[in-house]
Amino acid sequence: MFAPLYSSIPARAQASGRVRLELHNLRDYASPPHRQTDDTPFGGGPGMVLKPEPLAAAINAIKAQEAGMLPRVIYMSPQGQPLTQRLAEQLSRLPRLLLVCGHYEGIDERIIKKYIDMEISIGDYVLSNGELGAMVLSDAVIRLIDGVIAQDSAAQDSFSTGLLDHPHYTKPALFEGMAVPEVLLSGNHRRIEAWRRQQALASTERKRPDLLASRSASLADSHKEQKDKAHDD
Repeated sequence: MFAPLYSSIPARAQASGRVRLELHNLRDYASPPHRQTDDTPFGGGPGMVLKPEPLAAAINAIKAQEAGMLPRVIYMSPQGQPLTQRLAEQLSRLPRLLLVCGHYEGIDERIIKKYIDMEISIGDYVLSNGELGAMVLSDAVIRLIDGVIAQDSAAQDSFSTGLLDHPHYTKPALFEGMAVPEVLLSGNHRRIEAWRRQQALASTERKRPDLLASRSASLADSHKEQKDKAHDD
């Protein structure tokens, strides 16, 4: 199921030694003979809930693998804080992450209260399992780890600057009657940079105006903080 994390950029990150990815089967931490990992919910209702004992055993065992470097324990949940580029950047600077994947109706609430450091959601919808969300989070984080991809490439990604990315073109210069913008063929890097900036702004305004509103609010807050600091000084 985790094949996407063993191809492309995540695979190269692991081959280079910059990332180590380990998969843990919850059944390995459940009691024999049946190694049951889920049960019916107290109070009735549809679906099943992952049991607390195997989850606690798994988390404790994985934590103990590297003494002195406790992981940030993250539960993939539709109730969690939204995964954003900024959050992915923050997580990429942490030495160790432990992603807990729920199934069915989720996991026992006592595990969340005692063992989970943060809940993260990849969107306002429900998936069949947490593994899909864990792969999305992993890919978003891995590509931001130092040395995995070129730093200037990551810096130009959508959301990294608070804007969507600018349009991209490659050969041929003419395709089905559509030409590459002349400025990109000019060799004038200052003009190209200005064009890309303008296009990023226009694209964001057209597709995600909410990002511009948030960006304006952030800039206003920053200016206010600078004025307040200058006044205090």
